[in-house]
Amino acid sequence: MLPEHIPVTGGTVSELPPVEHRQGECQAIAPIFARIGDKWSMLVILILATGPRRFNELKRAVSGISQRMLTLTLRGLERDGLVSRTVFPTIPPRVDYELTPLGHSMREPVIQLGDWASSHLAEIKRAREAFDSRDAE
Repeated sequence: MLPEHIPVTGGTVSELPPVEHRQGECQAIAPIFARIGDKWSMLVILILATGPRRFNELKRAVSGISQRMLTLTLRGLERDGLVSRTVFPTIPPRVDYELTPLGHSMREPVIQLGDWASSHLAEIKRAREAFDSRDAE
């Protein structure tokens, strides 16, 4: 439980609705957090933030992702309304993926989170090493 004095959007914790009223909202947003918290989704969003890409361009840009995982990631992002898929009737068919307006609205928070992670890499590495050395004892 959060201490009462911690400020949150719109006031403090004590001004939030009771936990039983927030529980449904937490359950509703959990799958969204799972989608955007997925490492592949974050990378795909960052890449598509620069413009539309074809499947193989995305696969080359997202190092280490399998074709199946990229397909599942794109389908999930499309299902959540973050990515659109456009098929062009050429031979062979050309398929482009791009961020929707909703997907573009995630661009800034994803970039900020990426920047935060980059700027704290050394601290996190030290913390992990300290934890692992304590855990090994």
